Amino acid sequence: MPGHFEPIPGGGAAVALDEVEISIIRSLAVQLLELIGPGPGGDASGDPLAELFAEGPSEPPSDPVLQRLFPDAYGGPGGEEATVDKADEQRAHSAEFRRFTENDLRAGKREDALAVVRSLDALASPGEGGAVLKLSPEESLRWMRALNDLRLAIGTRLDITDEEDSDLLYRLPDEDPRKPMVMAYLWLGGLQETLVETLMP
Repeated sequence: MPGHFEPIPGGGAAVALDEVEISIIRSLAVQLLELIGPGPGGDASGDPLAELFAEGPSEPPSDPVLQRLFPDAYGGPGGEEATVDKADEQRAHSAEFRRFTENDLRAGKREDALAVVRSLDALASPGEGGAVLKLSPEESLRWMRALNDLRLAIGTRLDITDEEDSDLLYRLPDEDPRKPMVMAYLWLGGLQETLVETLMP
């Protein structure tokens, strides 16, 4: 999938996508939306003030992808000097930070993924040749963040933790069941990289 973003006059970016590429990106963005879930109070909540002051979870999510998208703010693997007291303190700080920030972080990631879906849905019905997606500077930023989230999600499912893992993906045999996900991961990486380049001064 050779598509790559190019800068357009006045800011923003454009990329030519065929029907299959549009379908893949849209499907992945919808899956990300489903994984992130609705906001506090769900879709039925009609009180914006209550949502503003709603507290988020204090425990990390159980799904590994959500753990990657919403990591603990403090701590992580401790060295030899780490003590039980220090670990407990870091967990407490992380829980407090998560309680007051995760809802906003989720809302931001939802809006970014929705922006991807909406901009793809707004494309004129692509024919066999596909369509050209044109993004404003603000839409480009949303797409950049959403592409990053999609790659983090896929990378987590593929157990990619460092560059070395990423290099192994290129050598997977075609019959490996992970191959389609790997191809999507690498393709989204190319899209993200070229989009970042269009946003650089």
